[in-house]
Amino acid sequence: MTRARKELVSVETTPYYHCICRCVRRAFLCGEDFYSGKNYEHRRGWVLERLCELQGVFAVDVCAYAVMSNHYHLVVRLDSDRATAWSEDEVMERWERLFSLPLLVARYRAGQTSTVAERERAQAQIALWRQRLQDLSWFMRSLNEHLARRANAEDGCKGRFWEGRYKSQALLDDAAVLTCMSYVDLNPVRAGMADTPEASDFTSIQQRIRMLASKCDRQEREASDEAQPSLTVLGGEGADPHANAVVFTTEDYLELVDWAGRAIREYKRGAIPEHVPPILERLQIDPAQFVRHVARGRGTHHVAALGRVECMRSAAVSAGRRFIKGIGVSAGLFAGPGGRACTP
Repeated sequence: MTRARKELVSVETTPYYHCICRCVRRAFLCGEDFYSGKNYEHRRGWVLERLCELQGVFAVDVCAYAVMSNHYHLVVRLDSDRATAWSEDEVMERWERLFSLPLLVARYRAGQTSTVAERERAQAQIALWRQRLQDLSWFMRSLNEHLARRANAEDGCKGRFWEGRYKSQALLDDAAVLTCMSYVDLNPVRAGMADTPEASDFTSIQQRIRMLASKCDRQEREASDEAQPSLTVLGGEGADPHANAVVFTTEDYLELVDWAGRAIREYKRGAIPEHVPPILERLQIDPAQFVRHVARGRGTHHVAALGRVECMRSAAVSAGRRFIKGIGVSAGLFAGPGGRACTP
């Protein structure tokens, strides 16, 4: 049974979520449409451009992304602490970048409200905007509506562009975040669109590799013609669990994704490469199950959450439910209690 989004997304449970959105009517978000013969490769840039814009508005961090031919993947982190710290003026300024301000709020901003009731109404509206600017549904709405309108305008048509609402999965601990980020970054390799992670265009892994290789400073990156969203810091095991960082290092992650990319090719021949990356052992992730997951997407599109069994059970209790779909997949993937839960 379909559940309300508010039952699937809870910052109190975890700030990390995997989002998937797919086109309908045989529409192609980007790449070559084999039915019409048209090439929509330029639309990949639309996704990254819009992500850059929304990062300047919402308290949402991008951990990983992959823009495919007729769908895209995002791994995001909701930063409620950052939104709470915004002043009223900053909330209004951010909201105004996407939407027009009601007359009452504009008057409040200019100090022209004449009664206490008017000020209270304006403050209540600003408080509502503060919540929306840290809300996953509003973030995805602002992304998908923009892309749909732009694609429909280019195609000269009207109607639905996306396949219903976006799908989301809660990522309950570090092992789940690592596994899902790897799955997302390896989408082009798994689909046969690229041979290696570094050759996977419009993915966060390619962006991370290029940033590490170029050693360019922030000013040089901002001067680049290609729009790229800011990516969540990979901070290592000493990272503050409340900071904007994932607790494994860039080097560990790149080593894992490189190994997993080769493992996908070996998996198709019934083997797994030797020299398992140490990060899998530290987070107690079963290597064979991990490869099966990133190679086949086992359980990726059909589970509500991913994490160690104890985290899954805790999330079920918090949601007032007896069971969360995905506990079987998680039990096979994550062998032990290592790592930490993803607290907001």
